[in-house]
Amino acid sequence: MRAQLLSVFATMALAACTAASDAPPVSTPPPQAAPAPAPVMRDPAEPSWPGERTNILSQTDADRLLHNKGATLQWIDWDRRGTAVVTPEGQLWRLRAAQSARDGKGRLILDGAVLEVGEGYFTFRGRIRIADTPDPGRVCDQTKTWHFAITQNRRYYRLREFEWCDGLTDYIDIYF
Repeated sequence: MRAQLLSVFATMALAACTAASDAPPVSTPPPQAAPAPAPVMRDPAEPSWPGERTNILSQTDADRLLHNKGATLQWIDWDRRGTAVVTPEGQLWRLRAAQSARDGKGRLILDGAVLEVGEGYFTFRGRIRIADTPDPGRVCDQTKTWHFAITQNRRYYRLREFEWCDGLTDYIDIYF
C-alpha cells in the first residue's frame, strides 16, 4: 500500500510538472516607461541660460550700448556718473553697472544679461538693487526682465519701470 501511495504521489508530481510546462507562458507586464522629468524652472536671477543670445536689431544702438558713458540714479547724482560695462560673453551680452554716493551710503547696482537691442531701446534680464537712497535704510532689490528706452531725443536709455519698488519714481539712466 505504501508503494502504491508513493506511486500515486510521484504520478501527481509528474503531472503537475507536465501541466506547468504545457501551460501558456505567463505574460509579464511591459516595462513601465520612466516618468518624464519635471520641467526645468529657470531662476530669473541667472543672467544667462544655455544657448541664449543677445538679439541685435539695431547696430547703431548696439554700438551705443557697448561704448556707453556710464549710469546714474537721480537720487545719487546726475553729474557724477557710475560705471556701466557691457561685455559680450559668447553670443550673450552681460551688463554690469554701479553708482555710489560720494557722501553717504547710496548705491545702485545692475547685473544681468542684455536680451535684445533694438532701435532706441534694449531689454535686460537681471538684478537691479538700490540701497540707502534717497533715504537711509531704503532697499529696492528685484530680478526680472527690464526695459530701457530713449525718449524725447535724450542721450541715454532710461529704465521704463519707474515705480517698481515702493512708489518712489527711480530714474535709472545708461548714457551714450
